[in-house]
Amino acid sequence: MRPSLLVCGLLAATVNAAAISANFMNEREKLAKDWSGRGGKPGPKYFQESKFSGHYDGRYTDKALPEDEQIAHLSSLIQTYLATMDDLGVETWIMHGTLLAWWWNQKIFPWDDDLDVQVSEPGIHFLAENYNMTEHHFDIPGVEGGRTYVLEINPNYVVRTTLDTRNVIDGRWIDKSSGQFIDITAVRADDFRRARGDTGALMSKDAHRFEENDIFPLRRSFFEGVPAKVPYEYTKLLAEEYGDKSMANSNFMGRVVT
Repeated sequence: MRPSLLVCGLLAATVNAAAISANFMNEREKLAKDWSGRGGKPGPKYFQESKFSGHYDGRYTDKALPEDEQIAHLSSLIQTYLATMDDLGVETWIMHGTLLAWWWNQKIFPWDDDLDVQVSEPGIHFLAENYNMTEHHFDIPGVEGGRTYVLEINPNYVVRTTLDTRNVIDGRWIDKSSGQFIDITAVRADDFRRARGDTGALMSKDAHRFEENDIFPLRRSFFEGVPAKVPYEYTKLLAEEYGDKSMANSNFMGRVVT
């Protein structure tokens, strides 16, 4: 099934990219049905989460999925995202809580309800210039009619500092059937630290700071059964963000990682 998924996603992106390049904001409003009252024209904070959850886009739904359906949707969400970025030649890797889940068993935590990935700065520019607001349809086993996903890039991605605290997310990969999304953040040169002699300094707008050799060269692996990439110094990064115990203690809020 995987080759047909890749082709289907790429064809959808190609058709829609040509159609919407002239008027981005009109297309943004047309693609999304506002279920929650939080859609329409964005304010100072571009991405608006739903009223009922910070992990759903309220333009596409008015309620969260039943708990027993969330993981299946999230699994398809990350599989289709990774397949699409591979098709487009955009370097991306999993990060934050998603990286911790990968470390334990290369699968989403059973209790998780969000996903995080990163891309390089050239990657976010490429997506913004060529694929913003494109729809990508995938035939998914067991899902009648498949699912359609939207790639949306925050116009504020061009701001290269941490000062714009309302727009730390540079893009999202959104499931139109559920409103679930993947947060996409770009990793950029940290101009402030580089000016002070740290030539490998990197940062993202959510105030995370790295060194080039923390991230690159990326390691090839698998996540949710599909090829994925992870940062080179993944154990160091996880220890810094979540502490050493995050990779040793299998209990989390009364749940056990298996």
